[in-house]
Amino acid sequence: MLVLSGVAVIIIGFALGVNPLLVTVLAALASGLASGQGVGATVAALGHAFVHDDFIAIGWLVLPVIGLLESRGLRERVRLLVARRAGVRVGRLLVSYLAVRQVSAAIGLSAIGGQAQSVRPVLAPMVEAAAETAGPLDASARPRLRAWAAATDNIGLFFGEDVFLAMGAVLLMRGMLLQAGVAADPWRLSLWAVPVAVFAFLAHAARLLRRDRR
Repeated sequence: MLVLSGVAVIIIGFALGVNPLLVTVLAALASGLASGQGVGATVAALGHAFVHDDFIAIGWLVLPVIGLLESRGLRERVRLLVARRAGVRVGRLLVSYLAVRQVSAAIGLSAIGGQAQSVRPVLAPMVEAAAETAGPLDASARPRLRAWAAATDNIGLFFGEDVFLAMGAVLLMRGMLLQAGVAADPWRLSLWAVPVAVFAFLAHAARLLRRDRR
C-alpha cells in the first residue's frame, strides 16, 4: 500500500496549490522510494520504460520544457501580447481555440493541445488578459475564467478525436459493439461522430459568446 503514497502526494499538492509539475515529479519519486528503489533507480526505471516499452507518452518530456518556459516568463509574455491588442474578447478567443482544438483532434493531432501544454501556460493567461481589458477582475472571476479555458480544451478534444478513424476511442467503441454482436466499421463510427462534433462546437460556442455579453 505504501506504493500508493504518490496518489496522496498528488492530492495534497493540488489541494495546497503547489506547482503541478513539481507535484507530479514528487509523486513519482514518492512511489518509487516507497517501493524500495532509490532516486536514481526510479529515474532510471522511467527512462528504461520509455526507451524499451514506449508506454510513456512524449508529453512527459514536454512538461519540463513547459516548466522552464514558465519560469522564463512565458505567461507574462502571453498576457502582454493580448493586452496590447484592443477589442480582444474572452468568448471570441475561446471560440477560436475551440475550433483549432477540435479540427486538430479530428485529424489525429490531439497532442498539440492539453491542460499542461497549452491551457495553463498560454490559453488561461490570454483569457485573463482579454477579460482585464474590460476592467479589473474580482477574486471569483479569475478561477472561473481558467475553468472556462480548461473546459474549452476538454470539449474540443473529446468531441473532435472521435472523428479520427484510428483514435483509440473509436476502436474501443467498435470492440464493445462487436462484443454485443453489432457489426460496426470504424469509418462509420467516425462518420457519425461528425454531426455530434459540429453540434458540440455550436453549443459550446454559443455559451462562450453568451459569456461575452455577461
